[in-house]
Amino acid sequence: MGGRFAGVPARQHPDLTAPPTPGVRQPGPLRVVVLFVLALDGVLSALMAVFFLPLRVGTVPLPVSGLVSGILNALLVLAAAKWTTSPRLAALPLWTWLATVVVFTFGGPGDDIVFGGTGIMGFGAVLLIVLGAAPPAWILTRRTTPARGGGSGRRVGAGAGARAE
Repeated sequence: MGGRFAGVPARQHPDLTAPPTPGVRQPGPLRVVVLFVLALDGVLSALMAVFFLPLRVGTVPLPVSGLVSGILNALLVLAAAKWTTSPRLAALPLWTWLATVVVFTFGGPGDDIVFGGTGIMGFGAVLLIVLGAAPPAWILTRRTTPARGGGSGRRVGAGAGARAE
């Protein structure tokens, strides 16, 4: 069908599109609200990580907030992936987390800084970005890697029994 005019490609016809896949949520206002809340949770995760990064046990720095934030970000990305099939939208909590951390790398009024210190805390910003962004980035790459045996490789679902499209 189509191709009636020379040089114009055939257009897609609505009666030829595949029916909706069961288990995949359709776009709607609730999806937008949920993705917005997950993005806001990414900002809150970054705030928690940034302000608890200089945590110390006695005199020993213990930057465990980066790891906790990384696990939380991975869970946020998994939750976002349940609400959308697009990896770009599933990464929304990670992008808001990264943007918030980048904002805190700049000096504030009076040249106040959030990241800084001696020893391992001198690398606090790098440590936070690596520990906080690596787990959700791994989840996203795992969802979009090519599947064995052909196919487009885009995985549907996030569980162990995910099928490739």
